[in-house]
Amino acid sequence: MPVAAQGSAFSRFVQRIRRRYAAEMDLLPPGAPSRDTLQSTYEALLARGHDTGAALRILRQLVLERLARLDCDEQAPLATVTLSVTLLAEFALDAALRHALAELETVHGRPLGPDGQPARLWIIGMGKLGARELNVSSDVDLIYVYDHEGETAGVDGRGRLSHQEFFAKAVRHVYALVGETTEHGFVFRVDLALRPNGNSGPPVVSLDALEEYFLVQGREWERFAWLKSRVVAPRAWIKDGSAQALRSVVLPFVFRRYLDYGVFDSLRVLHRQIREHAARRSAGRPERANDVKLSRGGIREIEFIVQLLQVVRGGQFPELRTRPTLEALQRVAAAGLMPEATAQSLARAYEFLRRVEHRIQYLDDQQTHVLPMGCDEGDGDLGWIARTMGYAECCPFLHELDGHREFVAQEFDKLLGANEGCKTCGGPKGGKAAAPDLDALCEQLPGQLRERIGRWRDHPRVLALREDARNRLSRLIARTGQWLLEGRVSEEAAVRMADWLEPLLRRESYLALLLERPGVHERLLRLLGAARWPARYLLRHPGVIDELASEALYAERFDAQAFEQELEERLRALRRTNEDDDESLLNLLRRAHHAEVFRTLARDVEGRLTVEQVADDLSALADAVLRVTTRWCWQRLKSRHRDEPCFGIIGYGKLGGKELGYGSDLDIVFVFDDQDERAQEVYGAFVHKLINWLTTKTAEGDLYEIDTALRPNGNSGLLVTTFDAYAKYQQGRGSNTAWTWEHQAMTRARFVLGGADLQARFDAVREAVITAPRDEAALRTEIVAMRSRVREAHPVKPGLFDIKHSEGGMVDAEFAVQFLVLADSGKHPELVPNVGNIALLQRAEAAGLLPAKVGQRAAAAYRELRRLQHRARLDEASTQVAPAPLEAERDAIHALWSAVFG
Repeated sequence: MPVAAQGSAFSRFVQRIRRRYAAEMDLLPPGAPSRDTLQSTYEALLARGHDTGAALRILRQLVLERLARLDCDEQAPLATVTLSVTLLAEFALDAALRHALAELETVHGRPLGPDGQPARLWIIGMGKLGARELNVSSDVDLIYVYDHEGETAGVDGRGRLSHQEFFAKAVRHVYALVGETTEHGFVFRVDLALRPNGNSGPPVVSLDALEEYFLVQGREWERFAWLKSRVVAPRAWIKDGSAQALRSVVLPFVFRRYLDYGVFDSLRVLHRQIREHAARRSAGRPERANDVKLSRGGIREIEFIVQLLQVVRGGQFPELRTRPTLEALQRVAAAGLMPEATAQSLARAYEFLRRVEHRIQYLDDQQTHVLPMGCDEGDGDLGWIARTMGYAECCPFLHELDGHREFVAQEFDKLLGANEGCKTCGGPKGGKAAAPDLDALCEQLPGQLRERIGRWRDHPRVLALREDARNRLSRLIARTGQWLLEGRVSEEAAVRMADWLEPLLRRESYLALLLERPGVHERLLRLLGAARWPARYLLRHPGVIDELASEALYAERFDAQAFEQELEERLRALRRTNEDDDESLLNLLRRAHHAEVFRTLARDVEGRLTVEQVADDLSALADAVLRVTTRWCWQRLKSRHRDEPCFGIIGYGKLGGKELGYGSDLDIVFVFDDQDERAQEVYGAFVHKLINWLTTKTAEGDLYEIDTALRPNGNSGLLVTTFDAYAKYQQGRGSNTAWTWEHQAMTRARFVLGGADLQARFDAVREAVITAPRDEAALRTEIVAMRSRVREAHPVKPGLFDIKHSEGGMVDAEFAVQFLVLADSGKHPELVPNVGNIALLQRAEAAGLLPAKVGQRAAAAYRELRRLQHRARLDEASTQVAPAPLEAERDAIHALWSAVFG
């Protein structure tokens, strides 16, 4: 076989180009086509006497011949080919539109906007054009949108047209220059079927009309089409930023505010229609069944997998918003929505299938994706495709192809295939079963659940549901009832799920999520059955339920670095679309915070974390939120006078001791170390902004309550002070000094945020305060008196023991530790570090400050009381309990108190 037949010369299409345009072949400079080389070649063709349409068509022939050579002879990367074809489309559309507008304006004048500026027509590329991944014989899916209604200026008072008429004429001119077939062929086949109202709609629409269409008539499948939309021409109006106006209309249509699992059904319908169409095309024509794009496991299924995950979560996670399929796969995997190995395998399959698709199209420049038949013929089309893909013969190539397609099909079916079939929710896997009537359904449910669901028969929210949502609700309850009968979930959990679901019935996406994800449904029931507080948290922040879909949920711990990196990526994504206003960032922070709290809560309820680990993770989360919020607030502070603030946050109480619980507020003090004369004013404004960002309630809730009472001079003092003033106050220099109870608080203080120099200075001040010589008798008297006041403020019912406040409770242990640190850390430096009450009790005993076993037993008792307090709060139960079961713990802490205070 001739060597040439191995490569691009085998292509009948390439052969025709080389014969017909031999004289023009050298006009296109070597290498992959770029915008500059396209421009120079186009100008050279015009200089040879070709008109605009002919020059563009010949340019297309030269580009495709070049790409066939690069692809088949030199094995160029897929991105080289797809980007080159995309650049050709952008260049041709830009040239055609400029030509059309110039001709029309000589007759009708310029179209003018309300401010007298030129009105703009944008050519929006959809699908692969929008994603910059066109194939070599692709059509271009276009939508034409203009920004303002009005009319043209006319010429000498004549020829005025409405913008609708003027731009409709321009669109027809563009089609004539790009889409019509002449002696030189065409530039691109043009498809306008994706425009509003499809082929029955006007060829060009205003931006206002497009927005109204989205609000009133936009269908679910159109959201997938608009996901990849992009203004591709004219280039001048992309450069000047005016095309950005389209984003504010498109983004809310494509990406909904809440997790959007309702799109699963619409994508199933669309995919079924595509499959049925492909089946009809191949009926009686078996050679058409092997379609690398539309058949099972083809390119379209990879695109659907990625787009579905993007549309479902892209409203809340803007970093998922990207058009190219391969980049979207990387982002989906990075977001934890798909295993990295799966994403890599899908990417390999996508590249393989797209390269095969190109070779099919190089043969005859036909818009087809069907593999040719005839593997037995060594010189046949299929054999050529196999060889240019790097295979010596057809069989191993087809084996590789089948492997990729089978993997894609399995992943597609796993994601989109179906809900679980079950006896009571009915229907085969993949089918949409008729929903059981609520009356009939109630008869099959156990007692409490039957009574709870029975109240929905006439409930306004249930009656207002659309038919498909009522269908989902009934099937969901049926599945819950079946699991209840099987003993997989408790009746209490099922009833709590109904309580949780009722206020959310108008948000139909949650019904869709639970139905589409049986694993999430079951995990939710387990979570609700374990304690009451999770149900309340889920009601306040229902969007976090999607976290239960993560397979890695229970195997992970909070990762502060990953959390901050993720937020910064989301901020960058919002900046790209000009959505980074304060409100968007406030909601972004809240969603991320709530999701992390919920992840910790789920691990906690499942018994994957100890109480200490829960506190560690919640404290690390608070630290991370403070770092991110501080960074973002400073960047957006109008009065800032430097790039980085000379600023610190000191944490006290539970934040300082890394013992935060769910819903804990933050005891913090703000300091700065800046000699600029404006510093006090600037940092004052900064702290007000920071507190506002942390505490403001938005539609997504809030972050933390902030308590600044421990700042110098308490609530009467400045909200933010110089570090020197803070240090003097704590160390008792001058007339204004801290009280003993403030020194108690200092034992649990921690530098949370700020520069390393400031942290070192704080650590030195803290050590100086807690190691300062003291009158032990006076200190003992003051701390015992403070303990009495705290106990009086928290009365306990007769005959009960308050885990925290009663004698022998947690506060007794905490006050004993504070005394030991303030009285003895000067002689025992091992008591200086802020390592928590349990570790400090153990260190005090090891130092001989407590009798043998007293510290160890008190530490164990404190740990158990803390665990019981944590569990009671999770279940919203009282922390005042019968004393008998905790007698050993009480005795251990009584012994500690006696050893310390006598």
